[in-house]
Amino acid sequence: MISKGCEQCAKGGKMVLFVYGYCDQRDCFYCPLGENRKNVQQVYANERPVESDEDVVAEAKSMDALGTSITGGEPQEVLERTCRYLRLLKDEFGEDHHTHLYTGITGGRENMRRLSEAGLDEIRFHPPYEQWGDLHGTEWEDILYIAREEGLTPAFEIPGIRAEEEFLDFLDEGAADFCNVNEFEMSDGNYRRMQEAGYELQDGHMSAVDGSKDAILDEMAQHEKVYFCTSVFKDAAQHRNRLKRMAQNISRDFDEITDDGTIVYGKTQTTRERFAELGVPDEFYTEKTNHIEVAWWLLEEMVEDGDLDDGEIVEQYPTYDGQVVERTPLA
Repeated sequence: MISKGCEQCAKGGKMVLFVYGYCDQRDCFYCPLGENRKNVQQVYANERPVESDEDVVAEAKSMDALGTSITGGEPQEVLERTCRYLRLLKDEFGEDHHTHLYTGITGGRENMRRLSEAGLDEIRFHPPYEQWGDLHGTEWEDILYIAREEGLTPAFEIPGIRAEEEFLDFLDEGAADFCNVNEFEMSDGNYRRMQEAGYELQDGHMSAVDGSKDAILDEMAQHEKVYFCTSVFKDAAQHRNRLKRMAQNISRDFDEITDDGTIVYGKTQTTRERFAELGVPDEFYTEKTNHIEVAWWLLEEMVEDGDLDDGEIVEQYPTYDGQVVERTPLA
């Protein structure tokens, strides 16, 4: 089963709003946050640092966001901030803008009520790993029913450390709507701690951890309400599709959008006057402060034919900062 939030994410339509870098669960050896996100107050919309509400709206518009996932750190530790952003998103984009939130604490009824009233649609709980298998009869069971009573869709989202059938029990009992299991991964933020805990990478993988995938697929992922999200899918579908959405929004007629969602164009120091002399139609280029950006294939032809002395082909991300992926000189 794939939730509405996951459907949007798979399409690249879910903006990630990182609202707070602190978390009171300080002993999670698998926490993936890197140095720029862990224990910081800075808010990020995708990779864009947020300095104002306008930054959040601009990032959502840049990708034609269908919804937003709210994460941290722990979003419930800054509940007023979290609720303010929820209201902003619903006010700006309407009730159909689907919102879900990741949390590692229960929070209680008052928090569930406030989140629901602010516009949260779905809440995904991540209980402490040490309590897996012993969650019934605790606040973790109670909060699932409380969240539903307050108008939220309750679910679990857990890292694929090991298979745990108790989560299936909650699904069968109707307490949770679904359970997402993310393939266990190493990141720059947790690599050393993961190695110290005895985990290693799968052969041939950049991030996936060896050892748990087969058991989870056998014991959990056959359940109709469990979705196993692989590290390959996150990169190949979620991230790439988000870039493609952004590229479609910002690309010019002469830009080429690659299968990876990057934008490719040509760049030369030649003047507009030279382009006019060569009879290049206006739709194939644009003038910048100190250079011309042009269809890459046209620039390549012009350099090869000797009409221009040099230039370069530029590949860059369609993100707010326009990070360059590669420059290929032409001469």
